[in-house]
Amino acid sequence: MKRVGSFALLCLGFALASCAARAGELGLDEKLRLLVAAYPETLAGVEDGRLTFLDGGEPLLIDDGKAKDHFAKLAQGDVEDSLSQVYPVGPCETKPAVNDDPGRIRSDSLMMRLYGASAREVERSLVKVAWFGESVRVTKRQGAAAALEKVRDELKSRPELKKYLSPSAGTFNWRKVANAPNMSVHSFGAAIDINTKFADYWIWSGGKPGKVPHYANKFPLAIIGVFERHGYIWGGRWYHYDTMHFEYRPELIAIARESGASACP
Repeated sequence: MKRVGSFALLCLGFALASCAARAGELGLDEKLRLLVAAYPETLAGVEDGRLTFLDGGEPLLIDDGKAKDHFAKLAQGDVEDSLSQVYPVGPCETKPAVNDDPGRIRSDSLMMRLYGASAREVERSLVKVAWFGESVRVTKRQGAAAALEKVRDELKSRPELKKYLSPSAGTFNWRKVANAPNMSVHSFGAAIDINTKFADYWIWSGGKPGKVPHYANKFPLAIIGVFERHGYIWGGRWYHYDTMHFEYRPELIAIARESGASACP
């Protein structure tokens, strides 16, 4: 069984500058190492092409071996598919290539093992997080709620940003992605949408899958940087963009840091 070393755990805390210095695409084994480190509450390691779990449950196949185009990955992604696009971090905007949606591809099977396989199961782990004059419900599992509290506490020092952050457009909502068969991360209580007044969303813009109008981001990049520092990725880095959306994906932030995937030229 492959175990995760202390180096990966340090990368998750962004404590080592050398994490970002290792520029270049990481191999699947390296990405899996960081995935396991990102979810120490649930994941045990990797063995024989499967993720293993601390509860001793059925191991999860990492790669189903099926050839998929981008939209098949979105609809029925496995663990390998979910790590196939690298998310860039940093205080700069990006112009994603067609169908470059890092983080939008997910394994529903993995997400259900991390957070719960039904609305009722997820709800048992929801906690209230104070959010700029309101209260939102977020899962405490995998450290998602604690990370959002850190985001809030850091953003409190910037009162001029409050109008972008509140009212929240929602957190927990057990549902599928709009017009798609796969589950939204809102289903697992591990996502938050901020003020829709400043939002751009590819469907609202009249886009079609694979053919999406460009957008002009209205959210200050300082907000994105704070979310990323605490393990949340931003839907504004997707070709199929959703600029009000943030979801807790610490493995993708760790992969970006270790590979040197920067949003800044």
